[in-house]
Amino acid sequence: MAGFSVQRYAPERSTWGRLVARDSLVRRLDWPLLGSAIALSFIGSLLVWSATRGRDSLTHGDPYYFLFRHALNTGIGIALMIGTIWLGHRTLRGAVPVLYGLSVLLVMAVLTPLGATVNGAHAWILLPGGFSLQPSEFTKITIILGMAMLLAARVDAGDQLHPDHRTVAKALALAALPMAVVMGMPDLGSVMVMVVIVLGALLASGASNRWVFGLLGTGIAGAVAIWQLGLLDDYQIARFAAFANPALDPAGVGYNTNQARIAIGSGGLHGTGLFQGTQTTGQFVPEQQTDFVFTVAGEELGFLGAGLILVLLGVVLWRACRIARETTELYGTVVAAGIIAWFAFQSFENIGMTLGIMPVAGLPLPFVSYGGSSMFAVWVAIGLLQSIRVQRPITA
Repeated sequence: MAGFSVQRYAPERSTWGRLVARDSLVRRLDWPLLGSAIALSFIGSLLVWSATRGRDSLTHGDPYYFLFRHALNTGIGIALMIGTIWLGHRTLRGAVPVLYGLSVLLVMAVLTPLGATVNGAHAWILLPGGFSLQPSEFTKITIILGMAMLLAARVDAGDQLHPDHRTVAKALALAALPMAVVMGMPDLGSVMVMVVIVLGALLASGASNRWVFGLLGTGIAGAVAIWQLGLLDDYQIARFAAFANPALDPAGVGYNTNQARIAIGSGGLHGTGLFQGTQTTGQFVPEQQTDFVFTVAGEELGFLGAGLILVLLGVVLWRACRIARETTELYGTVVAAGIIAWFAFQSFENIGMTLGIMPVAGLPLPFVSYGGSSMFAVWVAIGLLQSIRVQRPITA
């Protein structure tokens, strides 16, 4: 790109050169971002352990079963982050067509006999050894990369100041295909996240506001049409009904939310202490290691512990916003903005549904909830943010 000289970190021939290059890379990493993500994963491992150690039906009699698997997922996620930084977001830019194609094939595979239903959503692929894969988590990344590639191509080349209408239409079509497949699973929570990602990418790209307002209007009209045509499953309709009226069925569809609020409210300021929560040890809150993991923090760590999670998530978003603002290429800005929209909305939705201010949508809390696919995806996203920071073009 004219006017910029890209800082490279290729190994030098001498040992001293390699050490200098490595030191320069390490120093340019965003350590508050990395430290906050690691802290969230560590807190998550304790919360998952507390939520599952007494549930023999889940752990097969091994109280450390989920603790070990959560730590393993985190380790694999960090390794994927390192690999993403090593490859670089620019290298991945060239591989977007392949990555996008693979992600679409994976989400379509869910609709074949390979797919499995978990908690009402036919969104999983079962793997040997008791493992499972949720392709929609990785589709979030490929939508971000694909839209960034299209929206930034002519702008970063210096041909345009902002993406034109044809470019925006192509980017929206790219996102629409996997979203339609995921909606057919049905996985409404993931679709909601993808819609927010698309909005974040459009806003960051400088596209005409007509596209943003048009997309919002289309989304509202589509939601009304889906409701009126009865395209939602019964359990999804029940979740929205329980959100609108928490007293509708407190022992049925509203049970999860009511028990979650009791757990969080009983923690007070300091909490009951790790492994000491009556709601958690009594197994009153379903899916507590995944979607409702925040209830363990609220009950056992109290307002202060739950607040710490919010602060750490805030640091992740703050550093991501700084990376988006400081990069001088639109591609990096759009990638960072998509990740910010993803993390912000999913965190708000997950915590909000435990507090009863958002409908239950089956979305995990980033870095904290148990789940391999989610953990791998969020750490790849951290790797993309770090790559954008490390490989920022600097003035020659």
